This record gives sequence, structure tokens and C-alpha cells, in this order.
Amino acid sequence: MRLARLGAFHQTRLSFLRATLRHVWSAGFRFAYDRWEIGDDGVGVAVYAAAGPEHTYSLVCFAHDLDPAMRTDRVIAEAWDATYVLYDGIPDDSEIERLRANTPKQEAGRYRHTDLILSRTNKSARLFDNVVGCLAEGRQPEAARLEDVGYVMRTTAVYGNGKFGIADRHRYAGRAGFGAPFRMEMLTVWMIRQFVADLVDHMARVRGGSGAAPLDRALRRRLGIGNSTGLGLGPFIVNHPALFARWIECRETALARVCAQERAPSEIWTVFRQWIGRARADVAAWIVPDALQAEKIARLAGDIDRLETFSAGFGPEIARPWARIRDWAADRLSLEGQELTVSLLIEPYGELVDDLADRMAIDEREMAPAGLPGSVGEILAAVEDRYGWALEPDYATPDAQARFWYVSANKLEPRLGERWEEAGADLELPLATGRDIAACRADLRKAAWEECLADFLLRHPEHRHVVRRLCDPDLGPYGQIRDNLVGADLLPLNLLRCKLAFFGATHFDPKSDRWLRINMFCHAPYPDETESQPPDDWIFPRSDAQADALLP
Repeated sequence: MRLARLGAFHQTRLSFLRATLRHVWSAGFRFAYDRWEIGDDGVGVAVYAAAGPEHTYSLVCFAHDLDPAMRTDRVIAEAWDATYVLYDGIPDDSEIERLRANTPKQEAGRYRHTDLILSRTNKSARLFDNVVGCLAEGRQPEAARLEDVGYVMRTTAVYGNGKFGIADRHRYAGRAGFGAPFRMEMLTVWMIRQFVADLVDHMARVRGGSGAAPLDRALRRRLGIGNSTGLGLGPFIVNHPALFARWIECRETALARVCAQERAPSEIWTVFRQWIGRARADVAAWIVPDALQAEKIARLAGDIDRLETFSAGFGPEIARPWARIRDWAADRLSLEGQELTVSLLIEPYGELVDDLADRMAIDEREMAPAGLPGSVGEILAAVEDRYGWALEPDYATPDAQARFWYVSANKLEPRLGERWEEAGADLELPLATGRDIAACRADLRKAAWEECLADFLLRHPEHRHVVRRLCDPDLGPYGQIRDNLVGADLLPLNLLRCKLAFFGATHFDPKSDRWLRINMFCHAPYPDETESQPPDDWIFPRSDAQADALLP
């Protein structure tokens, strides 16, 4: 639960987008174009319907003519190349008009309980026009250039769970397949990818007429949906410790199940070695300008070679092979290499671990209230026994409290301030769990050992949020990030990457220590391929020959 390790996580079979696609396939969802009203100027509305066995969800897409000078990934943007709502059902004309009046405004719009997810995307300045231009001339874009960028449009936000007046999560969490975290958001992003591919082909036909070519299927699968993510994600895993603990627990349980296997049959070894090769190709295509991340990727590439060499002699006769590989990786590989090894160990065992993806949600409204120990002495003993990580830093030094978390007034988004350089520390959010545990302990040590804890909290209400964490029965061993979240050496990207890895993101591309770009659904099948492609054999790319063999 240290930030450096959490910030080295990779996607797994349990990641939310992969679990979403498995559900879509198993439930027999069918996708159709409900309407396409995009003009030659690239402006208009399109609606895609995803019909499941009990419910239909419609992605309502609004394409805009955006001045390039207004295109920005920052949350303060007020206009985008395209905006979206995932609608519960199929919208009629009056609903389309209501959404047309509000969706382009995003946060400033007004929404109803039928509006499940709100999102927006911007075009890639490096790739969108290049791809459209190539297709308009009747030729395919260069595969290497597609690999370099990975997407032609990227989201700058995907909002759910009641934000800005859209539907609260409880309205759909009880529906089959959508009770696990972020399933509806992942469905939205996946359908956005279909719209983007169709928009590219449409604009190419507008420019090139009958001489235009559609984007080749194999090349199209190389394009995911990009995303720009900043500090807004950071506080989530601190503010929802029981939920985050469940995610980690499920991931650790999956690894434990695999490592408990006494033997692995030859067919599993074949799959495992194929995935090592495919991971190597994916890492080779993971190119970023950030020097620190580039260095980690270079070490990761070497780790993959070492993993392949070490496991080459393993076979069906080896006892507890996966535990041996796990332990070897922990001793010999970088954190990036160790965590990628976790993903690779889990990958061949879908039948053994996939059920855990449906256990990663909790209902925080129904969580049992924390039971308070009777005395100051009881909780003080627990702190000193189990929270040494929180007591390690000297919080009296400036570097130990160099930052503070707050909510910006203009966009109501979490931000990180420099405590000794900027105003606003009086508005600090209670996210410095380690520091606050240490402060609570200092006051506990001044109180009488036998004092009732409730009386102590009446005198020190500033410690109530800490005591609640310390006494929460749902947190278990994974409920606390065991690092200083306000120290000068804090790397906020570790928080972001950890959560994005659970989403299923790949190719993390840091742009500073506070925001990064990612890719989602790269190499995945599209909604119009549910009858011809497998749902869960794509996260690392196949060779061109292997990919061609899967084409319809």
C-alpha cells in the first residue's frame, strides 16, 4: 500500500473496462445506429443503441465545430469537439432536443434521471486530421503513426453517479452486469470509440467523395480512446477507503488463487508465454517524453526479458510454479516489472478469477457504523501497534507538510497547493491521513489511559475523522495508503495511475507530476464486432498475422 507500488499497477483481467466487455458479450447485447445526422461540416447528432436482455442504453453524441484555439484538456474548458450523454432507453425527438440544449454545456447544463453518464472529447491535434486526410485520398494512414499516438480523440471527463444532476448510481447498480464499479462509464467510453471511428470515415467521405477509403479494420482496432486525467481522481481512493480496499483485496485474491495452483498444464504455459511476447510488443510501443517514466519503461522491457528467461524452463512438472515466479519477481524486478508480472500471472486463469470482478463494489450507504473502543488506551495501543508508517515522518519539518489538498472555487475540482508558498491552507481537505493519525496519537498520549474515547472526542472533535478510519471494520489491511500525502516528495501521479489501472488504462503518459494522458480500449473489438470477435483477448496486441486471422 505504498504509493510507489500503487503507482506501478497495470491493468488486469479484473479491470473495469475488460469486465464490462465480458458482460456485454455474455449478456448478448446488440448495437444499432438509431440515427446519424452529422452534416458535411462534421456537426450534428448521432445516436447509438445498446440493447441488452432487459434494458437499452443509448449514446447520444453531439459533434461540434470547435475553434482550435478553444481546444484544451483542462477542466476549465467551456467547449469541446464532441459531447455525450448515455441515456437510459431510446430518446425520442423531444428528448434529443432537450439534450441538444444542455449536453454541449456539460457542467452548466440541466439533466434528468434518464441521463446516466456525461462526457466530452477533443480531437487529437497530431492524428485526427492526418487520418481523415489519408482516407480522403484513398489510402490508409501509417500504422506506426497510429501506434505512436494511439487515439484520434480523447475524453477530458466522464461523469457519473449524480454529478451535475445526472442519475445517481443506485438507479442502475442493481441491474445485471452493472453493479460493479464504473461499468456504465466504461460502456460509455467504448461506445464513444465507435462514434469516433464512424466520424473519421464520414469526414473522409466528405472530403474525398467516391475516392475515399474507410479505415482498415485492423488499423481501426489500434486506436483506443485517449483520456486526459488530472488531480480530480486523486482524492477518490482516499475518500472511499473501504471501496478501494475491496479493489485491492480482489486483485490480491486473484493472485493468491493463481499462486495456489500446484501444477500448470502445458496449454496454460503456452498461453502464458504468448502473453509475455505480446506484453513485450506493447511495452515497445509505450513511448513517452517524460524522462522518469521513460526510464521505468526501459527497465520494464529488460524485466520482461528476464521473466521470459527465468520461466523458460518451467513446465507441467514444476510444483507451485506461479508462486515461484511471483517470489522471484519480487526479488529481481523493478516495481513496474513486478506489477506487470502480476497481470501476466492472472491472465491465463479467467475461469479461476473472473468472478472477482463482480465483487468489487460495496454499498457505502449500508456499511456498518464504526464501533468505538471503550477507552483512550485501547485505540492508542492500536495506533502504535499498526500505524508505524503514519508515525515515521517528522511533521514538524516544512517538507513533511509541504502540500495541501483543496477544492477549487471555479470548477469544484480537487487541487494541490504549496503550503508555504500559496494561500488557502485554511481550506485544506482532510486527506493527510498519516499526519492526522500522528496528530491524533499525540493528543491521545496526553489523555488519561482509562478515559472514555467518546469524552476524548468531545474535547477533540478535530480527530473524529481519524478515529472513524481507525475503527472502520470494512477497511482491513488495504484501507490506508501508507505514505505521506502532503509531503514535499509526494508524486500525485501515483494516485492517478493506480485508479486508472483499475479502470483498465494503458500507456500512461505523464505530462507533469499532476496530470497524464492514457489510452483505453486500444486493440479492443468495436460494438459492431460483437458477433465476430472475442471479448477478452486483445489487451496486448497480437502480431499483424495473428490480428489478420481474426478479421471477419
